[in-house]
Amino acid sequence: MTDRLPGFSTLSIHAGAQPDPTTGARSTPIYQTTSFVFNDADHAASLFGLQAFGNIYTRLGNPTNAVLEERVAALEGGTAALTVASGHAAQVVTFHALLQPGDEFIAARRLYGGSINQFNHSFKAFGWNVVWADTDDVASFERALSPKTKAIFIESIANPGGTITDIEAIAAIARKAGVPLIVDNTLASPYLVKPIDHGADIVLHSLTKFLGGHGNSIGGIIVDAGTFDWSKSGKYPVLSEPRPEYHGIKLHETFGNFAFAIAARVIGLRDLGPALSPFNAFMILTGIETLALRVQRHSDNAKAVAEWLSANPAVAWVSYAGLPGDRYHNLARKYAPKGAGAVFTFGLKGGYDAGVSLVSNVKLFSHLANVGDTRSLIIHPASTTHSQLSDEQKALAGAGVDVVRLSVGLEDKEDIIADLDQALKA
Repeated sequence: MTDRLPGFSTLSIHAGAQPDPTTGARSTPIYQTTSFVFNDADHAASLFGLQAFGNIYTRLGNPTNAVLEERVAALEGGTAALTVASGHAAQVVTFHALLQPGDEFIAARRLYGGSINQFNHSFKAFGWNVVWADTDDVASFERALSPKTKAIFIESIANPGGTITDIEAIAAIARKAGVPLIVDNTLASPYLVKPIDHGADIVLHSLTKFLGGHGNSIGGIIVDAGTFDWSKSGKYPVLSEPRPEYHGIKLHETFGNFAFAIAARVIGLRDLGPALSPFNAFMILTGIETLALRVQRHSDNAKAVAEWLSANPAVAWVSYAGLPGDRYHNLARKYAPKGAGAVFTFGLKGGYDAGVSLVSNVKLFSHLANVGDTRSLIIHPASTTHSQLSDEQKALAGAGVDVVRLSVGLEDKEDIIADLDQALKA
């Protein structure tokens, strides 16, 4: 490596990785072990007391996972990262470090249906309360603020509609309120959007999607931007107050601009336990090596498919920010100039029944609940991922009864279009 700052594709291949010092293996090995031997009693004590960094137990950290953490942190422009078992686990561990019972956070209504369900229902068991706001009405985030607000949560490119969020505008509201902005960057990947450049304090991913990219491994990650002052307001005692289990250490005072990543690891991951398996970390690392190539092809294919659907008589509307006439096109040009991503929605004139029929008749597309695969994927959210919501909630989430969601893959675009054509005719 030279002294120049490496480019995105170079970081995707090299960040965090070195040849294995023992064997010389060039690919990062899978350290498939539960635990690690200490040098001596003093070494063990220093590791457990957070006085030294090193490996203790794979629930807390693993050398394979560490390469993945450093790589994604580098791609996002963060100071540190923590891998966990899934995107949902990333959300739980993040809020566990921020919220106390009775606290609130504001979330955009346009989110993955599983996140809406998690926030509305499962988080109540922790005493964490969500307040909903509308990304099409940025001022609604400011109106939703209260003395109990501890964070704002948005998606950079929203699932399922592929709509673009005005990150900078919402970040300004978060800064004024003195709360961190959390951005789920799953659908964009750092190749298309880098939320930290636009004011995000924490970035989350479902590694399962575009970063892994091959539909073979579940994982999640939390990236600490290192931009938030956790001690200023006293609102975040996990980070600002002495930790009794670590001899009174104040995490923010001790670890500075990567304190949030440390807190998520040594409290959330330690006690909640959603560790990522080293094998999955290896698979996701392999996927990231081709991230720039894949996501560009995804976006190019998606734009071609969206253009074709826009001219199809069976289609009522297409929501894809990459189309010049789309209401989010200007935001896409600002935040995602390389492309608007692979995931978007469209509505069929035949409504619910037509959507069910379409997903039943595709042949190349796979009908399943995932995005970000090399393969083209299709789903009817109203009957699957968002089925637990009321019709009103479905509409607010961009998953109305007529909506079909596509995750356009890496096949030849002519074959993708031909499959949709025959399924629509069927």
